[in-house]
Amino acid sequence: MSDTSHPALESLPERFIQRDPAARAQAERVRVVRAPGRVNLIGEHTDYNEGFVLPAAIDLEIRIAFIPTDDGRVELTLDATGERREFVVASPGPRRGEWIDYVAGTAWALTEAGLPLRGFRGLLASSLPPGAGLSSSAAIELATAWALSGPDGPALEPMALARTARRAENDYVGVQSGLMDQFAVTMGRAGMALRLDCRSLDWEAVPIPVDLELVVCHSGSPRRLEVSAYNDRRAECARAVEAIATHGPGISSLRDVDLSMLERHRTHMDEVAHARALHVVTENLRVLDAEAALKAGDREAVGRLFAASHASLRDLFEVSSPALDALVVIAAGTPGVVAARLTGAGFGGCTLNLVERGRADELRAAVERDYPARTGLMPQVFVVDAVDGAGFLSTPG
Repeated sequence: MSDTSHPALESLPERFIQRDPAARAQAERVRVVRAPGRVNLIGEHTDYNEGFVLPAAIDLEIRIAFIPTDDGRVELTLDATGERREFVVASPGPRRGEWIDYVAGTAWALTEAGLPLRGFRGLLASSLPPGAGLSSSAAIELATAWALSGPDGPALEPMALARTARRAENDYVGVQSGLMDQFAVTMGRAGMALRLDCRSLDWEAVPIPVDLELVVCHSGSPRRLEVSAYNDRRAECARAVEAIATHGPGISSLRDVDLSMLERHRTHMDEVAHARALHVVTENLRVLDAEAALKAGDREAVGRLFAASHASLRDLFEVSSPALDALVVIAAGTPGVVAARLTGAGFGGCTLNLVERGRADELRAAVERDYPARTGLMPQVFVVDAVDGAGFLSTPG
């Protein structure tokens, strides 16, 4: 069982009705949509390089209690702060550099896709820790997509919906992310990780062994993808592709590159581009090996692959941090921990740990005892379950 129960989410419809006169007058029309966060078991910075990823949707989530409106406007309030923003659905205007951009960007992208949309008034609450790298942005986008759509949800098949939400993040918000986050939030399956081929979009549900728990350790160091470092990494990968393609026709992404090819063309690119490419090429192999190891119940192999992934992200892709490294070192020395690595894009945020079921408290105790002294930061530890993707909850009774 996870330890992510959040009473404030459960009572969100009642608080919305209490706080909003329009909701109070139409209490029978209040609906709630939920959208999960995600962890990535392995496969970091491979999605925008058309590689492989292995994410899972988790039961830390965004919820919006709302009533649909016919005025073509979105009026949304943050439950935690009372901050309220609004925009016109058909013309949300330029991005503002605020949380509402993910909502407005989704409206823009769905409109561009030709979908009929409605307005809504709503109250948004979250159990996702801010800046944790657990894909709160994709959760906001998918929750918004459901709230903007009709009573049966978005009129798009799930993969098309995920791609439309990604367009909101790429072209409106300005973060050049890949598809993994929106895919996982849209298509999550309870008890499963999802192995996605980001080129073909073929995917397979991979059972998470029932004798293992997912434990997320938040470093207390927030992460912001809007900073240039993320987009810089994408540009560095593109630089490697360009160097190889000049001498090897038919190369359009790092998905087309294997280790021998990369080494043959090493002198044609700068050292930074080579390091980034080496991470991506080897990380793709680790995803497929980890999928096989999970299916076979080979804990030792999973642990080795997680450790190699973290080292590669630290040394080759340079997106880890002293805080994340400290969490991985603590986990590696804790009995019952099978595997540990940073999860998400890095630059702060969280680690993901696979832990023998029933032994998560040992990891929690070790992190709470040792981590603050090492870093001066206060961690948070969450035992999470893999859950289904975004959708409506039942209305209050």
